[in-house]
Amino acid sequence: MSTERIRINHQIKAKELRVIGEAGENFGVISLEEALKKSVESGTDLIEISPNANPPVAKIMDYGKFQYSENKKLKANKAKVQNSEVKEIQIKIGTGEHDLELKAKSVSEWLKEGHIIRINLFLPGRSKYMDFKFLDERIKRILKFVTEEYKISQASQKSPKGMSMTIEKR
Repeated sequence: MSTERIRINHQIKAKELRVIGEAGENFGVISLEEALKKSVESGTDLIEISPNANPPVAKIMDYGKFQYSENKKLKANKAKVQNSEVKEIQIKIGTGEHDLELKAKSVSEWLKEGHIIRINLFLPGRSKYMDFKFLDERIKRILKFVTEEYKISQASQKSPKGMSMTIEKR
């Protein structure tokens, strides 16, 4: 909810409103004048919460408190959103065990951060035509060294550069 669209007190244009009190009590559908009178009596503001409803919904509460709670909700929603990107790692048929361990260490860190990892087995020239089971075993060698829990989201398959497999956090 952006602060420009929220109408308070005399900015509200609707003639009738469904009004909710500070403690959550429902006053029902009442006129704007009556709702403003109730908000003045309680020393708070009349805030239009749902302008598109029929009739619009307004709440009697302190505007500062309302803004605070809305900002808190927005921050909580932003914290829930996880930015996961696809990280890629490339290996070759003859990549040594030590190199695989180093690459698997990076993969484990990325998994811990919640990223999706695409493992590419680069196949130059004629090696593209090798037995699929052999190539599949070669791409899965790196998985032995990954320390984080993972699941294979996309099994080994041919790709333009050779073969690829996608894994993500379990």
